[in-house]
Amino acid sequence: MYPHFAVVALGSNLANPAEQVRAALAELAAHPHIRLEKASSLYLTAPVGYDDQPDFVNAVCAVKTSLDGVALLAELNRIEAEFGRERSFRNAPRTLDLDIIDFDGIRSDDPHLTLPH
Repeated sequence: MYPHFAVVALGSNLANPAEQVRAALAELAAHPHIRLEKASSLYLTAPVGYDDQPDFVNAVCAVKTSLDGVALLAELNRIEAEFGRERSFRNAPRTLDLDIIDFDGIRSDDPHLTLPH
């Protein structure tokens, strides 16, 4: 039922970041085409690329999914939008960032799905 394995990175530095990340993990766990296998603890990281912003709360999770890589990315983007993600400029502060770090160990240079991210 869930033939694909993926690793997803989560991050937030706006609007109660720890709660944003926890809520996103819950959303992934409740998704009918995604099974949350494991999730890391939350941890703080400094921003990269644009320093004039708060530190990020991050986590990573392992999931199994019936979605292919492009469909999974579309779902992650939908969840980001649901959480109020705005893409004003590269490396901007954000309510939620969800990135596919690995998908079935494949490499992809597709502009829509770069793997590893």
